[in-house]
Amino acid sequence: MHYLDYLTLSHHFGRPIGLTSVCSAHPLVIEAALRHGLNHRSPVLIEATCNQVNQFGGYTGQTPADFARFVQETADRLGLPRSRLLLGGDHLGPLPWASDPAASAMQKAADLVRAFVQAGYTKIHLDCSMPLGSERHLSVETIAERTAFLAEIAESTAEQMGAKSALRYIVGSEVPAAGGAKAGETHLTVTAPESAAETLETMRRAFHARGLDAAWERVRALVVQPGVEFGDETIHEYNRAVAASLSRFIENVPGMVYEAHSTDYQTPAALRALVEDHFAILKVGPALTFALREAVFALAEMETALGLEPASRIREALEEAMLANPVHWQKHYGGSPPRQKFARAYSFSDRIRYYWNVPSVQAAFERLLRNLEQTPPPLSLLSQYLPQEYEQVREGNISPQPRALLMAHVTRTLETYRLACEG
Repeated sequence: MHYLDYLTLSHHFGRPIGLTSVCSAHPLVIEAALRHGLNHRSPVLIEATCNQVNQFGGYTGQTPADFARFVQETADRLGLPRSRLLLGGDHLGPLPWASDPAASAMQKAADLVRAFVQAGYTKIHLDCSMPLGSERHLSVETIAERTAFLAEIAESTAEQMGAKSALRYIVGSEVPAAGGAKAGETHLTVTAPESAAETLETMRRAFHARGLDAAWERVRALVVQPGVEFGDETIHEYNRAVAASLSRFIENVPGMVYEAHSTDYQTPAALRALVEDHFAILKVGPALTFALREAVFALAEMETALGLEPASRIREALEEAMLANPVHWQKHYGGSPPRQKFARAYSFSDRIRYYWNVPSVQAAFERLLRNLEQTPPPLSLLSQYLPQEYEQVREGNISPQPRALLMAHVTRTLETYRLACEG
């Protein structure tokens, strides 16, 4: 049984459980997630988005096969059984090529889906919600037809591999733009149950028209907007009363739950409420790299306090990299130059995550680690800059080595999700 089958059954016939979807390409975040799953004997879902990873390399420079190989080899090294590792493809569709004419964009999307399935990903989120080329508006029917076309590509690819029944699908895309809410956005509209019903029925008909009834039976979740999101400095908290009718709707759809995007920074109580309300798959990404960034900045402060030379200048390296190539943050951070500088460092949207693999940043990061490996921070500095990890060091749970400190800080966020998912 695929774990998504078990997850769905829990919402229709038992006590609801959840599944954390780790949407990050950072090696330390991935390792932290795998270690966390190993320690708690729980499944680990790692997902790659179409912008991070695609047949042309994405912003990470990795193909689907490259990313899968890295995650699997890391799991093997740590001793996590591959049976507990799930690989997912997120927003698989024409998004990276939305400015292309529709025919060209959809052909690239088909190649993208084929590459993910060939690389062994079994959780496939198909997303064709965006207008392409000169299109200004898409009907639900067009979105469904394009989604079914990509499902057909996935099914035929899996069939050639002898693994057709392994695929599980996620459909729908009523979510905010990737990277957080737009500046000034103060209100979110929760998906109406009628909209969810229309999406599912239109998708079902499109799958049926292509002879994909068996594939439709393996659609496990619908992506909706439960009313959660975050911006540069704001967090839209989950309000279960507002989402109550949407929650009840899925209870009458056999074999399906919801997938909730942008759950980053929600409180532990809100995350558990989401799971109880059938938003069973909780996607998190920026909150994990935000935690990593917090810990890196704390290590940099300790490096300065200890007077370690040559200094890494990690913060300067990140700022220089972001200014040299502003494509990943410029549309997201508005306001005056000082406000933009603040956002580049501290925004909840965490556009810094696009710059960790810049060679100059990588070199500065490695220098920071080497400096603090040679001179581990004393307890007094840990208490000042990483107080939670200070307690863990005092209790003998982790060492004061920089990698252990980084991993522990990221793991705090992962643990919040684990507790919400397990209840």
